Parts: sequence; C-alpha cells; structure tokens
Amino acid sequence: MANKTLETLFHDTLRDIYYAERKILRTLPKMARAAKSEELKSAFETHRDQTEGQIERLQQVFEIIGKTPRGKTCEAIDGIVAEGEEIIEDYKDSPALDAGLLASAQAVEHYEITRYGTLRRWAQLLGLDEAVSLIEQTLEEESQTDELLTDIADKTVNEDALATG
Repeated sequence: MANKTLETLFHDTLRDIYYAERKILRTLPKMARAAKSEELKSAFETHRDQTEGQIERLQQVFEIIGKTPRGKTCEAIDGIVAEGEEIIEDYKDSPALDAGLLASAQAVEHYEITRYGTLRRWAQLLGLDEAVSLIEQTLEEESQTDELLTDIADKTVNEDALATG
C-alpha cells in the first residue's frame, strides 16, 4: 500500500474518466436518436463532437504522465448510462421522454465536472501544468454543456413534459 500516491490516484482517476468518455461517445448517438426535440438532438450531436476532442485531450494527458491511454471500468458512468437507457425504453412514447433524457445527460455532465475538477486540482499539485491546461479546456466544455442543457430544459423540454400523453 505504501506505493499508492497522489500520482497513482491521478492515473487511476484519469483511466476512470477515459473509460467514461468513451462510453459516453457511444451513448450520445442513441440519445440523439431517441430525443424528440430538435434542439436537444442537436445538443447531443454537438456534445458527441466535443467528446471526441475531450478523449484526444485525455490521451495527451496520458502521454504527459508517460502512461498508455487505457480505461478502467467506471461503474458510476455505467449506472448513469443504464438509467438513461431505461428512460428511453420506459418513456419512448411519452411527452416526458426528452425531460428524462435531459436529466440523464445532466447526471453525466455533473459526474464529468466533478471528475475533471478533481483531476485539475491534482494536476496542479503534481506540477503537471500542461495537463492542467488540457483538463481546464474540457472542464469548461462540460460546464457549458450543462448550462446549455439547463437552458433547453427551461425553455421547452420541461414544459413539453407536462403535456398529456
């Protein structure tokens, strides 16, 4: 146990978010196809493109620390994605579908924001300045996506969910 350091924890957490981002990349097209709102579909498609760039930045961080990019199963993201898939199935013919999809997407964003915030701080402590910059770019994108989803929810999706089926 003595060899478990902040560097080890940073690497393990990096592997966790790398797995999560790759899982999200595969899940976003399903969410976009299921969404009824064109604005929500577009947000999912845009975030899919962003996620590709985020994965590339994570690969750069792995390179900075001299490690091979390799994911580590993230049960948290697996659970959030599974809940999203349940919503698609359970609400597919419901006016509440988009509200459920949006809520699932925000759960993903909040998880990512937490992880990237932690990684940024640890990278600062470890003196990984280049990694800090890469992580901050992704953290900013995740925060902007969360704000966009909130706007979509407030403008249309939550009100549309009130409609009778």
